[in-house]
Amino acid sequence: MAIEIKVPTLGESVTSGILAAWKVADGDLVEKDQVLYELETDKITSEGTAEASGRIELKVEEGEEVEIGALLAVIDETAEVPAAGKEEASAGSAGEPAEASAGSEEEGESGSSAPSPSPAVRKIAEESGLDPATVAGTGKGGRVTKADMLAALEESGSAPAEETAAAPASGEIREVPPPAPATATATANGEPGEKPVTRAKLSPLRRSIANRLVSVQNESAILTTFNEADMSGIMGLRKKHQEEFVARHGIKLGFMSFFVKACVEALRQVPGLNARIEGDELVQNHFYDIGVAVSTDRGLLVPVLRDCEQKSMAAIEKDIAAYAGKAREGKIGIEDLQGGVFSITNGGIFGSMLSTPILNPPQAGILGMHNITERPVAVNGEVVIRPMMYLALSYDHRIVDGKEAVTFLVKVKEAVEDPVRLLFGE
Repeated sequence: MAIEIKVPTLGESVTSGILAAWKVADGDLVEKDQVLYELETDKITSEGTAEASGRIELKVEEGEEVEIGALLAVIDETAEVPAAGKEEASAGSAGEPAEASAGSEEEGESGSSAPSPSPAVRKIAEESGLDPATVAGTGKGGRVTKADMLAALEESGSAPAEETAAAPASGEIREVPPPAPATATATANGEPGEKPVTRAKLSPLRRSIANRLVSVQNESAILTTFNEADMSGIMGLRKKHQEEFVARHGIKLGFMSFFVKACVEALRQVPGLNARIEGDELVQNHFYDIGVAVSTDRGLLVPVLRDCEQKSMAAIEKDIAAYAGKAREGKIGIEDLQGGVFSITNGGIFGSMLSTPILNPPQAGILGMHNITERPVAVNGEVVIRPMMYLALSYDHRIVDGKEAVTFLVKVKEAVEDPVRLLFGE
């Protein structure tokens, strides 16, 4: 029986994605629940698994854009995965076939059953006219790989159109070689002509981030106000209670949980920051779901910590750690990104001293944290050295007045400079 692998529904607003990577090769034997592919959308990157065991036939190439419901592959359940070949079945990677079972290898050597060409090989064959049957395969069981086809074309002095003219697929980076000296050109004033460049298509996530940033700048009246906070209180508290905190909760006490709690308290006292505009209505939120920006290899994501007003510092730290793990594994889902009322971003982990963060629509405010540096400050008429952090609050002036914004940031400053009540809920 043939099992069709299709693009699943990934959210109400997601209509398509990019088949970013195959985790198996065409013709591989796969097991049920084995990861088959990586699909990248404008919101998240997700993995697809096998619904049954059998031999897989890939229907689309890496880098292709596919709509929800599109056919990605077919699994032939009649081809059983032998026990000795299970590790081999899971070892396949995009572009290179995994090792076949012993039986398949014998068939390939005897010539009674030639391995079917992969989609990449078929595409090169169609574009170049090169018959894969005339190419010596270096893959298991004599399989002809994409590299075999390209090598054969290079020897014959030809190349497929895809390799010479087509735009790079999403995520694929192709270096354009510099022109040879004999053909180098120069401008009228004697300056050199073309220079070597690298081109890569924007991923759906990066395109979405770009469009989102431009739209929020066009649709919101963004202003930023600044302040600074003395971090010696938090740093001393963490040093004093860290060991006990870890022993009790199994996780370290970080800086972010203090700022999450400080923002909740500030939102309670300045509710104008906890609102959004929908059409011609102002919607006031009466809950405290705080987004925390997470940097990933594919772009910035803002997963949401739910019901922060009800959670302890330990619970918040565990939520942050869980999201960090999901971000590293590319498993943050759309539901993790929805519903936040306010966001926090920490450029300080990369060394940023000061920035003007951009709003995460439709939210009315975002707090920017920065690196902690020892600076001379005046305390009770004396100059002392203290660990200081600049704070930045960007806000939507359509909703929030300057007085509210400044008051909010002062409340955050006061909370982090007197952190005992945040830690113990006083």
